[in-house]
Amino acid sequence: MIVVTGGASFIGSNLVKELNNRGFSNIVVVDDLGTDGAKFRNLADCQITDLISPSEFRAAICNKTSTIGTTEFRALSRNKQFLTQTRIVYHYGGASAEASGADVMDAYFTYAKEVFNWCQVLKIRFIYASSSAVYGAGPNFSDRDGKEAPLTPKGYCHLLFDQYAVKNKQNPSQQVTGLRLFNVYGPAEQYKGTKASVVNQFYNKRMEFKAVELFGEYAGYEAGQQKRDFVHVEDVARLNCWFYDHPEAEGIYNVGTGKARSFKEVATQVVGHFGSPEGYIRNVQFPHHLKGSYQNTTCADISSLRCKNARMVFRDIEKGIPEYMEWLDGTLFNHQKQAEKE
Repeated sequence: MIVVTGGASFIGSNLVKELNNRGFSNIVVVDDLGTDGAKFRNLADCQITDLISPSEFRAAICNKTSTIGTTEFRALSRNKQFLTQTRIVYHYGGASAEASGADVMDAYFTYAKEVFNWCQVLKIRFIYASSSAVYGAGPNFSDRDGKEAPLTPKGYCHLLFDQYAVKNKQNPSQQVTGLRLFNVYGPAEQYKGTKASVVNQFYNKRMEFKAVELFGEYAGYEAGQQKRDFVHVEDVARLNCWFYDHPEAEGIYNVGTGKARSFKEVATQVVGHFGSPEGYIRNVQFPHHLKGSYQNTTCADISSLRCKNARMVFRDIEKGIPEYMEWLDGTLFNHQKQAEKE
């Protein structure tokens, strides 16, 4: 049995698809379908064993009464296969886009601790999502130097759990692996709205015949030259499965391409998908509310991955963005055809 928390969400659903591609279907997804139910589309073509709400799952692993009713909780508790035969947990559960500070702490620290502790007791392998947000403004992005400096509550909670997992691991031979994800983009993020990747947001802007807006000059960076390490979600899913095949590869690892690319480069790729970018890219004043808490550049140091012989190739934006644009085009076409039928 494989458990994927957040399995109906962006990265989690891509992981479920990759596991299916590798012949795994005995998968329990822990997630909800969003306030409007839109996330069901991410799982519609997947093979899974069960779909469980996060509150039901947390109640079961913590041996508490479920907030959604004791009937559901007791039924889950009797499922010995689920509770005792899980081989590995991929923890990609997170907070909603509008989360408060308390919600962020609950999602990225408390929830993660609950799943980690359960896995420790039952000796279940545990692979979880951390974040490049732990590094703050940088310039150090090494997963081995211990120079993290988060600028946001989310980044701090991710760092706090990284530290908790390292300190509280009980069995040296039991895999506990944290993946510090950089800027992930790709299929299945459309439900996130304004919290989706800039690649998705730029595409939506251009579809509406609106100009893509780039931040102006700030902290020594020229307009549009702020940079991120953009990594395609399907590469992230493949890497998660590589760690499944290599239980000896534990610890904390950066997940990115190892190359920083500017927002202007990304905008040019996206807008160019529609034809000439002329007139569809413009600069705006750097937002005042982001000053002091904004990462002007991120770039994953992936030397730790390479030292573990993770030789997989991460696609660059010249390959990844056009592929994603084609997927978005196809998704939009299919939704339009479905709407016509209805």
